[in-house]
Amino acid sequence: MAAPTKPPHLSADEKNDALRKAQEMRSKRAELRGRLKKGSVTLQDVLDSCADEVVAKMRVAYLIQSLPQVGKVTSKKIMDEIGINENRRVQGLGKRQINALLERLG
Repeated sequence: MAAPTKPPHLSADEKNDALRKAQEMRSKRAELRGRLKKGSVTLQDVLDSCADEVVAKMRVAYLIQSLPQVGKVTSKKIMDEIGINENRRVQGLGKRQINALLERLG
């Protein structure tokens, strides 16, 4: 078994930059989830833009739960039926899974 590696030592400026970037990404994801909930953007639009880092790193469960009329229980049921792990991120979805999501929710 390989020995665990230590994370790189970051200066205070590098840490602050990383924290700022993380907060910016969380804010963008929250804004996207709000737009999905209001219906101003569709699931198809979001999945088409999966090259965008904001979308790519979002968990599929959070994405589905952001849709109107879909909560945690419904989201889990849909993901189980399609065969998507609860920890899967959008960038890790295969074409079959994307098509199944769009067929079910699109």
